[in-house]
Amino acid sequence: MPVKEILQSTIDRFHQKVDCDPKLQEELNGIKKTVNIDLGCESYHFTLENAHIDGLSEGLLDCSDLAIISDPQTVEDLYNGKMKVMKAYALRKIRIKGSMEDVMRLRKLF
Repeated sequence: MPVKEILQSTIDRFHQKVDCDPKLQEELNGIKKTVNIDLGCESYHFTLENAHIDGLSEGLLDCSDLAIISDPQTVEDLYNGKMKVMKAYALRKIRIKGSMEDVMRLRKLF
């Protein structure tokens, strides 16, 4: 599956999770964060605002609140369950740049 489809599927699952979890909705209301996803050969960005992720777009924003840096194969392995997030992080196959609060919030999103 192409990486863009994997990312969009992950966003769709996030929206379903928010729809079913009033506590998560409340926690994310009033929050606006921009996220860059840099995969080397391809890149994307999106905005989380009021518990909703607006469109996944190609390219990177000049300035973002969070940056996820990885590669397409790692994203695919994470999506398919071939690799766990903590293992990818320990092996430095995925890196996240941002404030600790934003990084912890990101874990709840996906």
